[in-house]
Amino acid sequence: MNMTEFLRAASKRERAEVAERCDTTVPYLYQLAGRHRNAGVPLAARIEAHTADLASRTQGRLREVPGRTLVLHPEQYKSPVPEDA
Repeated sequence: MNMTEFLRAASKRERAEVAERCDTTVPYLYQLAGRHRNAGVPLAARIEAHTADLASRTQGRLREVPGRTLVLHPEQYKSPVPEDA
């Protein structure tokens, strides 16, 4: 699931939770989704981890956002979420 799809499917409260846990704002998440900004590796890792955590509580409605889709150079990104998760 990319960031745009995640933000569309998430409730206002869920979007706010991800932003707060990632130490950013909901408008910044929208900038990342629209590719107006690129996340740094630490922020992308936090977003991936927290969206995965939130997705695990939504019975399949949401899925994690891969951090490599948010950074400028995906080849430099190492996922914090285990492959079997």
